[in-house]
Amino acid sequence: MSENESEALGYNRRDFLRGGSVATLMAMMGGVELFAQTNEAPAAAIKPPTIKIKVAVVGLGAWGREILGTLGRMPQAELPIDAEIAAICDTYKPFLRRGASAAPAATQTEDYKTILDNKDIKAVVIATPTPSHKEVALAALKAGKHVYCEAPLAGSIEDAREIALAAKAAKHLAFQAGLQMRSDKQRLFLLPFVRTGALGKTVLARSQWHKKTSWRATSPNPEQEKALNWRLNKATSLGLIGEIGIHPIDQAGWFMNTLPTAVTGFGSVNFWKDDRDVPDTVQAVFEFPGDVRMIYGATLANSFDGEYEMLYGSDAAIMMRESRAWMFKEVDSPLLGWEVYATKLKVFNETGIALVAGASKPPPVDAKGQPIQPDPLTTTPLFYSLNNFLLNAAELTKAAEDYKAAFGEDDVDGLMEEVGKTAKKIRRAFAGYLEGFQAAVTAVKANEAILTGKRIELKPEWYELK
Repeated sequence: MSENESEALGYNRRDFLRGGSVATLMAMMGGVELFAQTNEAPAAAIKPPTIKIKVAVVGLGAWGREILGTLGRMPQAELPIDAEIAAICDTYKPFLRRGASAAPAATQTEDYKTILDNKDIKAVVIATPTPSHKEVALAALKAGKHVYCEAPLAGSIEDAREIALAAKAAKHLAFQAGLQMRSDKQRLFLLPFVRTGALGKTVLARSQWHKKTSWRATSPNPEQEKALNWRLNKATSLGLIGEIGIHPIDQAGWFMNTLPTAVTGFGSVNFWKDDRDVPDTVQAVFEFPGDVRMIYGATLANSFDGEYEMLYGSDAAIMMRESRAWMFKEVDSPLLGWEVYATKLKVFNETGIALVAGASKPPPVDAKGQPIQPDPLTTTPLFYSLNNFLLNAAELTKAAEDYKAAFGEDDVDGLMEEVGKTAKKIRRAFAGYLEGFQAAVTAVKANEAILTGKRIELKPEWYELK
């Protein structure tokens, strides 16, 4: 999601990490927490060589500054990537000044083209308003930069397709769509769990986002205020479903390994009666193969019950909330093989089963026997997503430099072919140009359904990239 507004617009992913009382509530409901954990040696035991890469961030609203903060926290996590924030860019000077506080050593510019002219900068993160994604992304790819473009890729299917096709053609460059849930370790742990049928037959998915906020920014300059509030104009915005809902909707299809076949939408301005024509409250029902539906709801008028995602199966349900997950089993669900060997944890007066990625090792626990939660600031979906992008970008950059050193810079076709082979070997989890394009198609059509109050059949050919 491209959040190029001030915090007054009311959405910062850190909100998603707060509220420890939810864990207590889940325990009281009999939920079994699902832990994503690996059996890797501690960071101190393995000292991989640090890969350095210079990166620029274009767009410094609330989400752009969150990206800056996340990039700045990477050294604390002792990761094998050292991202030097070489430049920051925003056309709005107050945002540029705020961004500078998080990256004081970075060059500041109001023109992203100066970044593209800098050959030392290898990667560009685009967090501008959605309508400007196409211009910046196409220019960055043409300039030979690795590109991380926030979701949605664009506000129209045509523009999203143009971006995706350009990324597809640039085989020697890393392109990543900002669908960060696809890089999140917690969700990657849940993915095979869901797909192998541990929930029984999947029957329903549900997600919501509730936050009382106007989504409006203010400025003493009327023209600038209009530009800041692009989200409130349906000519420039995909609204709640496209700017926020795109993430859990994409996640549902990813978990079920399929694309939606139809969507029915509803939306209205229920509370914020100003000059906006983008609904402040929306609902959408997505139809998937096998008569499975996903229900999505979002509102800017009420904060109760916050944000979470649910998957329901005939044997169990999973709730994903605060970058954590709980499983709720049905009383008649069959015993699964792993339950015999799984780590048992005390949940109030009940014994729960902890599902641990890498079952040969139990999760770390505190003095009371409860699992120790990782640092939420260095384990967010955005953190993992940016880390994977920069590692991919650095790996492809090195492959290109090695080829040029051996064969010179004139053989462009040979360079793209050779680096393209390296790209195919990359196995880090991320959303590429195809996933970004398909998520944009769903968001565009879902927004159309919401604005018209109609059911729209999603044709398979719309999702084809050609």
